[in-house]
Amino acid sequence: MEKIALIDLGSNTARLVIYDVLDGGYFVVSEERREAVRLGETEADGSLKQTRIMQAIATLKTFKEMCVIKRVDKILAIATAAVRRASNQKTFLSDVYNATGIRVTVVSEEEEANYVYQGVINSMEIPRGMIMEIGGGSTKFVYYNRRSILHTKIFEFGAVTLSNMFMSQDKTPEQITDDMVAYVKEQLEQVEWFKEIDPDTQLIGVGGSCRNLARIIRKVKKYPLDMVHNYNMDVADFDYVFNMIRTLDLDKKRRIKGLSSARADVFPSALAVIKAFVDYMGFTKIVASGSGLREGVMFNYVVPQTLEKPISDVLGYSLHSFTYHMGVNVTHAEQTFNLCVQLFKQLRVLHKFPRMYVKVLRVCAMMHDIGKTFKFYNNPKHTSYMILNSNLYGISHKDLVLAAFVTDVNNKEEVNSTEWAKYNGILTTEDVEAVKKLSVILRLATALDFGMRSAVTEVSCDVLGDSVILKTELQGNANLELKAANAVAMDFKKVFRKNLEIL
Repeated sequence: MEKIALIDLGSNTARLVIYDVLDGGYFVVSEERREAVRLGETEADGSLKQTRIMQAIATLKTFKEMCVIKRVDKILAIATAAVRRASNQKTFLSDVYNATGIRVTVVSEEEEANYVYQGVINSMEIPRGMIMEIGGGSTKFVYYNRRSILHTKIFEFGAVTLSNMFMSQDKTPEQITDDMVAYVKEQLEQVEWFKEIDPDTQLIGVGGSCRNLARIIRKVKKYPLDMVHNYNMDVADFDYVFNMIRTLDLDKKRRIKGLSSARADVFPSALAVIKAFVDYMGFTKIVASGSGLREGVMFNYVVPQTLEKPISDVLGYSLHSFTYHMGVNVTHAEQTFNLCVQLFKQLRVLHKFPRMYVKVLRVCAMMHDIGKTFKFYNNPKHTSYMILNSNLYGISHKDLVLAAFVTDVNNKEEVNSTEWAKYNGILTTEDVEAVKKLSVILRLATALDFGMRSAVTEVSCDVLGDSVILKTELQGNANLELKAANAVAMDFKKVFRKNLEIL
């Protein structure tokens, strides 16, 4: 296993993320730290301020010390807009190297936009999207369709630079924000291809400001999941937050739950950009992405194929990253899913569920044993918790919650109504029946590979009157598997109202 440290020296924040790189082209975060450095606050001549330079170097020294302690094998360090535009860029990079031994690579605007795109396209199942990334010193828009970039636009203003541009002692916070919105709209009107955007396009918010916005809206709405990635925000909810924050002084903004105190002073500027764009384009929803530039860099480093072609199976890649990291028997997990799919298809005449539920079964099957990595006893309960907190890519929050319930219902009589009530805003009463039936399918598939040796290779089901005849194709001795499967017959009858006979 290789340990890689990625340092992202942005216009507002410096961030260190340490990744464990696993065999097979997977990576997981093992450590993270960030500090507000505000390199975007430059001198009148465009040079980086000396105080900010010293703060950045002190931060990088701390990051370097952490890398030594964590036994990092390689450091990748990148800098974006603030350093890219600085008139004293070369001096700054030289000072950083002499003080820390870290070589910082300054990425171009095109490279930065592409990294953001790579982070999104390899972590979300959105076929046509408009990526909006608001940094400290720049704002990027990337329009893509069918996993190909169609247009890119980078504006040389961000949360920090806008704050500096419109700072005034003579105006109220509301007036300053209104000026920002008007200015951004003027810039947007100069981009011709914005007028050609397909109405089915989804707006994807990337970056620290969008993540903070998602956290605030989740707090306001009392959303039950502590998860940013793939969180859908209504523009009406955004407007509520925007109109609230634009009136507050800095001290009150810092007390807002979900908002980083280090970002409080520049957050209204980021919201002004979002306000201008959603009003100008007419978007009604914003999907938050927890994956952006840093993840794009890592995808390109760990999975070089993504330089040419994005990951085609986002959920599969994410599941394998998680299961390999946790030491799960992946061969058994894949065989369990294979059997789940066969049973789902064979029993469709009884359950009548659409194919979308196969994604739920995939998560359940691949992760059904993961709770044992914590403790053998109550594995379903531990697994359910880990699914809910896995932040898997390529799956909706609803499907993730359903997968957690399907796993937890394993070995239980009924769905826990108290637990179910927590997710009323995500699940419906109709989903209860789906959870019960999918849970039995999962249990049956798990039993049919009880020995973790793929002894049962194929299954077929015939529905005859009050019975389901399940025929198995075997490879070697499968006595353990057939015995375990027969133990599921009683639960099968309760849920599907059919006797189960296994041949």
